Amino acid sequence: MLFARGIPRTPLGPSFNQVWASVTVSSLGDGMSFVALPLLAAQLTADPRQIAMVSLAEQLPWLLLGLPSGVLADRFDRRRILWLVDAARALLVGALAAAVAAGMVTIPLLALVAFLLGCGQTFYSGAWAGMVPALVVPGALTRANARLQASSLITDTLLGTPLGALLFGIATALPFAVDAVSFATAAALVFILRGNFQPRSQPALKTWTTLRRDTTEGVHWLWRHQSLRRLCLASGITNLVGGGLIAILVLYARQTLGLSNLGFALLVASFALGGVAGAMSTPRLTARFGAPWVLKLTAASTAVAAAVAGTATSGPVAGMGIAAYGAANLAWNVTAVSLRQSLVPGELLGRVAMAYQMVIGSGTALGAVAAGFTAHAFGLRASFYAGAVLLFAASLISTRSSEKTALPPSVRRPWTTALRDHAAASDPQAGDAETR
Repeated sequence: MLFARGIPRTPLGPSFNQVWASVTVSSLGDGMSFVALPLLAAQLTADPRQIAMVSLAEQLPWLLLGLPSGVLADRFDRRRILWLVDAARALLVGALAAAVAAGMVTIPLLALVAFLLGCGQTFYSGAWAGMVPALVVPGALTRANARLQASSLITDTLLGTPLGALLFGIATALPFAVDAVSFATAAALVFILRGNFQPRSQPALKTWTTLRRDTTEGVHWLWRHQSLRRLCLASGITNLVGGGLIAILVLYARQTLGLSNLGFALLVASFALGGVAGAMSTPRLTARFGAPWVLKLTAASTAVAAAVAGTATSGPVAGMGIAAYGAANLAWNVTAVSLRQSLVPGELLGRVAMAYQMVIGSGTALGAVAAGFTAHAFGLRASFYAGAVLLFAASLISTRSSEKTALPPSVRRPWTTALRDHAAASDPQAGDAETR
């Protein structure tokens, strides 16, 4: 069973299932590219700083385009943005596959492709922020988000990364070619999605003044919301650590643990095994203990797991630490995303989510740079130890966040009660959710 017994279920509906299929198909290709890209970079250089620069390039668009992408998502049809972005990414990854097959790839070219893919992901995320609340009723938010993240992990990390490593060994360009097909398929599934995904009461942008005003409105809303502001800071720290560890993991697996390409892929897959378990258990955990305790415990657990992975002397021990990290991290993410979706007004979802994501993306980008230089100066294990300290700090911020429940005037209930209701209450007569 994907979710625990005893939690009332609201049907998620055929539209959600169609989007779910799109995300699942796209995630399979993403998993292949996720493992193939660092393996390709490691073929070109052994310098952790250069490999980290590729990761940094992928995260820079969050800083440059994060806020404008949220404004566009709150002004235009979100479904159209999703399929256009996926279609563009299919062409880009297809071109990369051709360049790899022709032997024309360099680190600067990889960084450029990573940057463009990051631009696509930024616009995609801005539009995606309002999709799930438009597809399901509020009582099903936590379950819908958990299902999306669990299935994404299964196809992306658990299946995609080992398959990507195997295909990479057969032909270097093959994982990227499959990813291009997956993007095209995902675009087609969203293209035929029925429903109205134009945000309500939002006229089209007419001037740059309107763009600037709308951008600042999302930032101000997030800043005034004390609980979400603290949660955003904690999320930024956890992503700083996660981005850094991902950036150096391929070298850690090879140089410190002595693993092969497949061993590296299995390390990544262990994150998925833990992550699926964490996502599956989140609805029941939040229903039984409440979101505050879930946020506190999962943040602290990631700190312990990072330390275990950093002290490992063998692949299996490192895999156990990474699996524990994945379980705690996904439980944190499902809880935090559901919380944000429950509190932010629908017409502001894109802007507030992208202001939030800009902080997270900044953390991931800085983490990639910091881990690369830390590993170069002090060794690869040092990044894991420093990450454990930062994650413990994030757990303290999470504790403070759960204690501060002051809400803006548009929110009528404490966020702890709202999120608990999402996991524990639903309307059995609601039927399929209507799109907005």
